[in-house]
Amino acid sequence: MTMASVTAAGSPGIGIGGEEKMSIFQIAAISVCVLINALDGFDVLAVAFTAPAISREWGLSPTQVGGLFSAGLAGMGIGAFTISPLGDKWGRRPAILLCLALLAGGMFASAFSGDLSQLAATRIVTGLGIGGILASINTVVAEYASARRRSLAISCMALGYPVGATVGALAAVPLIEALGWRSIYMLGAVAAALLVPLVLWLLPESIQFLAARRPAGALDKINRVQRKLGRPPLDRLPPVPAGAAGRRAGFADLFRGDMLTSTILVMLLNMSVMATVYFAISWTPKILSELGFSDSIGIYASMMMNVAGAIGCLLFGLMANRFGLRNLSAAVFVGMGLALTAYGLAPPRAVALIAAAFITGFFLNTAITCLYTILPQVFPPEMRATGTGIGLGGGRIGAVAGPYLAGMLIAAGWSRAAYCIALAVPMLAAIAIVAALPIGKNGVSSEAK
Repeated sequence: MTMASVTAAGSPGIGIGGEEKMSIFQIAAISVCVLINALDGFDVLAVAFTAPAISREWGLSPTQVGGLFSAGLAGMGIGAFTISPLGDKWGRRPAILLCLALLAGGMFASAFSGDLSQLAATRIVTGLGIGGILASINTVVAEYASARRRSLAISCMALGYPVGATVGALAAVPLIEALGWRSIYMLGAVAAALLVPLVLWLLPESIQFLAARRPAGALDKINRVQRKLGRPPLDRLPPVPAGAAGRRAGFADLFRGDMLTSTILVMLLNMSVMATVYFAISWTPKILSELGFSDSIGIYASMMMNVAGAIGCLLFGLMANRFGLRNLSAAVFVGMGLALTAYGLAPPRAVALIAAAFITGFFLNTAITCLYTILPQVFPPEMRATGTGIGLGGGRIGAVAGPYLAGMLIAAGWSRAAYCIALAVPMLAAIAIVAALPIGKNGVSSEAK
């Protein structure tokens, strides 16, 4: 049998081509990641969908509701910092399976919570799973997509979020009316459990992880993937990059040398964007409820945000190569700030607010897609899951702060226009950071720089 030539770890030559057509095997692996990200969208919006009903049942204040939003997001931040590195240590696939177990268990426990403290605790457990899983699926998509389709593949993964949220919105109204708010969390637990066999069947280990970390049987595992890609097997493992022999990259390497600046900028970028994004995601149903609209109107407004977001994700994936990732991301961040300001200034009429939510959702989900596309291009393969997790962890800090700060401002009597404008300010920082961030220099090549 003909043996393939060996290239350096992390290069597209190990199984993944640059311009070739995506195989069914690659599409299936990426599709599983899309479904996992859809579960993230469903879970985050589950609290937003159920917050009005929970608030009435337990008599919660706006600050307590903001704290409930932040509990799950805090778990995501902890998971991003502590569980994401397992993707670089154990492999992307084992880390994903562990996180799905946490997701299913946390959602199931949420359905049986008896008070605010119990629900907050179960939301933290669920958040651990989501925070840890996102870095691994983002890395798998970036590494299994061809260079030509990488931005589109990551956009499709990001598309899973608004799709999951939209499906959740469609299910939430009849489920809550018929079975109560706890049914939403049971639905999420079942969905997470069903994803486990799909991961075992369709999601392979990352070739770049195997080549960089070299666990036992790495060559055999790489060649199994090579065969599924329709490529000849390798005769030996690729050479270790210069300077990497005898040591393995670890968490501390992200804070040394040239990587220090990149790591800090990535954290600040994610923090800024997610503070704005998660305020809009979490508070939209509650804001409309406080304005006198029904819970259903609030849920449908969130659904429209996610329909618009799905459109934005696809357009971003198609346009990133043409306009450049850096330029397009800056434009999206400008649009997000302006859209949220317009949402705050919209008159208190259902049609106007839902239209404003649609525009905000377009930029909101596209802004998340920008982050997912940027992250794997900053970090080399041997620390890509860890670095992506650090970036997403920084984002979760912003995601915790945004909804909680909004709850404080609302409780303090700020107008809708005032707190929306205040929560749009972090996008100014995001625009400056993306201009300074090195993109496409560490192992995931991109034509969109």
